[in-house]
Amino acid sequence: MKAAIYTITALVAFAANSLLCRMALFEGYIDPWNFTVIRLLGGAICLAMIMTVHQRRLQNQSMLNKDNPDTDTAVILNEQILNDKGSWLSSLSLVAYALCFSLAYVELDTGTGALILFAAVQFTMIGWGIYQKERINAVQWLTLVTAFAGFVYLMLPSSTVPSLFGAITMMVSGMAWGIYSIRGKACISPLRATGFNFIRSLVVLPLLLLAGINYLADINIEGILLAGVSGAITSGIGYSIWYVAMPLLESTQAAVVQFCVPILAAIAGMLFLSEALTLRFIIASTIILGAVLVFVLNKRIPKSPVRVKIVN
Repeated sequence: MKAAIYTITALVAFAANSLLCRMALFEGYIDPWNFTVIRLLGGAICLAMIMTVHQRRLQNQSMLNKDNPDTDTAVILNEQILNDKGSWLSSLSLVAYALCFSLAYVELDTGTGALILFAAVQFTMIGWGIYQKERINAVQWLTLVTAFAGFVYLMLPSSTVPSLFGAITMMVSGMAWGIYSIRGKACISPLRATGFNFIRSLVVLPLLLLAGINYLADINIEGILLAGVSGAITSGIGYSIWYVAMPLLESTQAAVVQFCVPILAAIAGMLFLSEALTLRFIIASTIILGAVLVFVLNKRIPKSPVRVKIVN
């Protein structure tokens, strides 16, 4: 039940991210470069404040319990949590995801962008699972091929084909998010790992600001607010919750459940941005999501446990 609650909350946050980003860029409130700057900055500030309160509470608990032998385990755990500071590789993955995400949503609608994003996440995380000796049976291999065929169908030339640049950029974003999610399986403190990853990401802000300097005059207050909410709430807090859920899920399970996001994002795009639900998107989504469902239901062969080692 705990894993389900955390996972559902995180998936809603992911879908909200797609909507907020697409809304800001579609309406011309802000450019993708400065949207990414505010998003990363908002996430870092929000999480830094939460971490400060959290750290003081843990330190106070450790001081009160350090002379009590019955609480040695809790003291050691608190110390391990305080030492969890994410990693540079995770932060780099976060930056790559956030920037490519914003650039892609200039040209993709909400549902299509989310579908491409999480298709890339799926293949990245399942690929990692296979590399880590998770056993895949014949039916599952067939479903993976089917899911890939659904993606190919989505990109076939037609009047509704997504932008090639947008699709490729979103695929890179999905691969980066897949790497970020995989690395979250070994973190001790989801809150601190996410917070420090956001804080580390700030080192690239000067480069992003330089790239977006020509768009500063066109930024509206709506764009700033949408980017801020995306960074502080649906990204910062949402990713912390996702990092809580990740250790409770297998790599393949974590990849699969994220395919609920394109459906949520497409519905949100229809409701808030009047985006059309095309037949191509419906068919591609049905093929991909159906294949993924079969993949989950056919996990009958025992597999070796997945161990992810993170060097901070």
